[in-house]
Amino acid sequence: MKKLIIAATLIFAVQANAQIKTPQASLKAEIEQAVGLTTIDVEYFRPAKKGRLVFGDLVPYGKVWRTGANENTTVDIDTDIEINGQNLAAGKYALYTIPKAEMWDVIFYKTTDNWGLPKTWNESDVVLKTSVKPEALTKDVEYFTIDVTPKNNNEGTLNISWEKTIVHVPFNVPTHKIAMESINANINENAKASDYYAAGTYLFSVNQEMNKALEYVNKAIDMQEGEAPFYMLRQKSLIQAATGDKKGAVETAEKSLKAAEKAGNDDYIKMNRNSILEWSKS
Repeated sequence: MKKLIIAATLIFAVQANAQIKTPQASLKAEIEQAVGLTTIDVEYFRPAKKGRLVFGDLVPYGKVWRTGANENTTVDIDTDIEINGQNLAAGKYALYTIPKAEMWDVIFYKTTDNWGLPKTWNESDVVLKTSVKPEALTKDVEYFTIDVTPKNNNEGTLNISWEKTIVHVPFNVPTHKIAMESINANINENAKASDYYAAGTYLFSVNQEMNKALEYVNKAIDMQEGEAPFYMLRQKSLIQAATGDKKGAVETAEKSLKAAEKAGNDDYIKMNRNSILEWSKS
């Protein structure tokens, strides 16, 4: 009897301490991508093709698809965005699609706690629905893939690919609106030199209110305790050149060149020399 008890105890101990690890059939993935001043976070599971015919078979045409595997694929955005002219408010949504041979419907759904499809589909929970054309790929995508690609600070695409099919869902983000709200709220008596510099640099980058951009960068330079850094002087010279003041731009670029040489920054030395040569000919 003692031997039986000991044997049972040993078996239980082995089972309790077993730590066998095996891969999931569908791998979990999470991506976080900034586009301008908007952050988009996608969580999803990635089923594998495994030699199967996917679209039109494993994933039937014309039916709502969970767009992944297991728990809901979710898209979390921290600002409002625009998709094909429709507004999608900041928040977290389940992503569903209806694949078809010629066109896909892409759906952003309010509830996100479903395992796959909701038990009851509620049209009132469809926050946004849009249609996009699928494109053919030359090579197979083995694992179902979602990614976000920035096009610039104002635009991007949500990309869904598997097998030899990819769909791009284009969107716009309110970068300029957010940036201007930040500038207007923070340029005040408590603003630092870095705030003025960031504001001036941004206005220059979007080619708006160039006189204001120059004012902000000048303020940043004036707030320096010692010599102005070469990158601030460089930015001032670029704004001056953009407003047509090539003579002033050359004078500022020469100061930036001197400061860059002192700091040993080869990139700014080269940029300033090239700009001085270009602007001197104008």
